[in-house]
Amino acid sequence: DTAESASLAVIVAPLVRGRIPTVVEHVGTVVTPGSVIDVLVTDRGIAVNPNRPDLKEKLEKFGLHVFDIHALQKKAEELVGVPEPIRYKERIVGVAMYRDNTVIDVIRQIDE
Repeated sequence: DTAESASLAVIVAPLVRGRIPTVVEHVGTVVTPGSVIDVLVTDRGIAVNPNRPDLKEKLEKFGLHVFDIHALQKKAEELVGVPEPIRYKERIVGVAMYRDNTVIDVIRQIDE
């Protein structure tokens, strides 16, 4: 994971993929902590990590409108609705490891 040591970590993704929002209240699996991501660029707007007010200021200086991440989540929900939460079984089927070999998350079997 290069985000932690990068000077600027940017994720570029569509706000929705099909009927699935990219920005949600709770992610299914953490592979990179949100705290190390500086900017999210979507087709519907840009969000900047609140810990990087310098970036927000620079983007706005160049005429770009910066949204709060919650505003982007609301836009996604307006487009495709609030997704049903995925139900998981207790069985762990995978482990997400961080760059320092610590476990950052576990992946559980989906309850169908």
